[in-house]
Amino acid sequence: MRLWSIAPKLAAAAFVIAIPVFLVTANVRFLVSDVGFYQKGLRDHNAVEATGIALPELDRAAQEIIDYFENDAATLRIVVLNQGQEEPLFNSKEVQHMQDVKHLMRFVYRLNEVSLVILLSYICCVVLWTRSKGLRSLARESMMGVGVGFGALAFVGVFALTGFDETWNRFHKIVFRNDLWQLDPETDHLIQMFPEPFWQGATYLVGALTLAEAAVIVLTATVYLFASRGEAVVAGGGLVRPLPVARAATRESEPRA
Repeated sequence: MRLWSIAPKLAAAAFVIAIPVFLVTANVRFLVSDVGFYQKGLRDHNAVEATGIALPELDRAAQEIIDYFENDAATLRIVVLNQGQEEPLFNSKEVQHMQDVKHLMRFVYRLNEVSLVILLSYICCVVLWTRSKGLRSLARESMMGVGVGFGALAFVGVFALTGFDETWNRFHKIVFRNDLWQLDPETDHLIQMFPEPFWQGATYLVGALTLAEAAVIVLTATVYLFASRGEAVVAGGGLVRPLPVARAATRESEPRA
């Protein structure tokens, strides 16, 4: 009985937390799967000059990296044509690091899917099916979810004040259990293709997209709460009063002396 009484609170908490998780993971997934974003980075950061490999080969490699994150291949094998000779694009250290990156991306993908299921299940079951909560409650909880996201962003921002380089290194030390991510920009093609400024730009873009989507949620929820405030008063009994006609009818029905 006790568990049943706290179940709605747990469901609401899961919904609130799922909102920022879904927004961030959806934006990360979008960029990771966008070959145009990779190809723009190759051009912006002079990957051809850094690697000595022709741009069409690098563009093809970018698509193969995306495919690797989506398929079941255990290792990333990319062969490019360099000065008329075929050669592997990445060395063994880079290949092992990409295995770790694939595990991370798969985790992000699962988080994205689970958070989406939580959001849809909450809306369908609690709001549409059981009707235990109305749209006004949903709007308020959506704004709470955005607030949780802003709190997490502020927490990360504290670390970012030390500089992106330091924050980026801390992220890798937390996420990866080895030092394979410490690549050499003089010899390793992976970091030559996608140097730290590329990932800095990607991080800022994910943040900007998330903030824009959060602003849309807050604006939509605020407009709805403002527009439906009259309905809330009626539902709460604030405007429900006996009508004069009803009172008159009651008096007429009373027995006369």
